[in-house]
Amino acid sequence: MKAVYFQTAGALALTLVIAACVGGPDLPPPIIAPSSAPVARPAPPPAPIVREPVFENYLDAPQTPGTWRYANDAGETLALYGVGDAYRFIIRCDKSSRQIGLGRVGEEALSPPRVMEISTETTKRSLTLEQVTDTGRLVAAYLSPSDPLLDAMAITKGRFAVGVEGERTLYLPA
Repeated sequence: MKAVYFQTAGALALTLVIAACVGGPDLPPPIIAPSSAPVARPAPPPAPIVREPVFENYLDAPQTPGTWRYANDAGETLALYGVGDAYRFIIRCDKSSRQIGLGRVGEEALSPPRVMEISTETTKRSLTLEQVTDTGRLVAAYLSPSDPLLDAMAITKGRFAVGVEGERTLYLPA
């Protein structure tokens, strides 16, 4: 009974976050300010090598410890996964831009460019990550609320997997 509750709670949290971004009037495209001259930056260090068990099917992997929590703030809704306040994965709807962000909180700083791979029962997709915080521990990819990947994450059999270079794979309940 407890597992069914957490699966339902996770699916509900994901649905609420996405629903906050769907509907309403179409917003004009954002105004993009002209960029200044490019600044030379050193190449980012290579991603650390993380050794973890290999599973023939991600559904055979044990679920990452934690639970889903839903939060509704003035400008955003969030589905947060983790233990206590130590979140490992965040699904965020920015109400003004109507964009969905899939965020991964790393153990260490995660310098882009990195790739997040989402695996569900029906879909496997790689997403390019952007830096979100100055600490470098939060990176995210952005999707439209109508992206089929979000549906695949919500209805997958039991869980979906989130892999990011240099971090342990997360196996999250749908």
